[in-house]
Amino acid sequence: MVHMRPQVVAHRGLVDGGGEHTLTSYLAALDQGAEALECDVRLTADGHLVCVHDRDLRRTARSRHLVSTSELAALADLDVTMLTLRRLLETVAELPQRVELAIETKHPTRYAGLVEKRLVELLDQFDWLGPDSPVRVMSFSWLALKRIERMAPDLDVVLLFESPGEWLRSRAVASVDWIAGPDVQALRDHPKAMRRIAEVSRVHCWTVNTPDEVDRCLDLGVEALITDRPATVLTHLTRRERSRDVLDRG
Repeated sequence: MVHMRPQVVAHRGLVDGGGEHTLTSYLAALDQGAEALECDVRLTADGHLVCVHDRDLRRTARSRHLVSTSELAALADLDVTMLTLRRLLETVAELPQRVELAIETKHPTRYAGLVEKRLVELLDQFDWLGPDSPVRVMSFSWLALKRIERMAPDLDVVLLFESPGEWLRSRAVASVDWIAGPDVQALRDHPKAMRRIAEVSRVHCWTVNTPDEVDRCLDLGVEALITDRPATVLTHLTRRERSRDVLDRG
């Protein structure tokens, strides 16, 4: 039997290795063995895509400034280490190995579909819109993914959700090749529903941080594990592979 090892994706980089959404944390995650990087993107008032999760800066910079109403220079004045998506793409493009990117567009936002438009325009500058692109686009918004599908039909898209019902309700508008992106809690709370989804769709799961969660994903055939702890996940995967090899030889 062929066992496919899932891809290990660093969630916002390595939070314990330099803070989320920083070049330091992303490079630290790669040093730990991560094979792909996840980032959230929002659009600034002057049209820059920046890597940031929250709509404001209260959690990361103790500021009430909204990303969407702030210009990039103003964010720098707040002493915020704001990584632009362009800088992250440039860094990944310069690496000697292939590193994939899972980019989540955050919604709702005042800019609506302009976020996806700017994203596609930026990816086009790197020639990353074709079937061999290292980029896939994720969102909780099926409307956002429909925009990506229309503007960049060769890119993989991942619909994120917390409950299987959200995925099932999207079936009327989603293409058959969309990737299911459940929270790992959905695997615990709705195992039968998630198994039915996995039988007909590819699955990428978030946020997978413990050996037990990794085992649940492996049992379901999940293709990508988005994690805050790439070293922990990789160590567990290696242990399982060694144990399986011993059993196979026996």
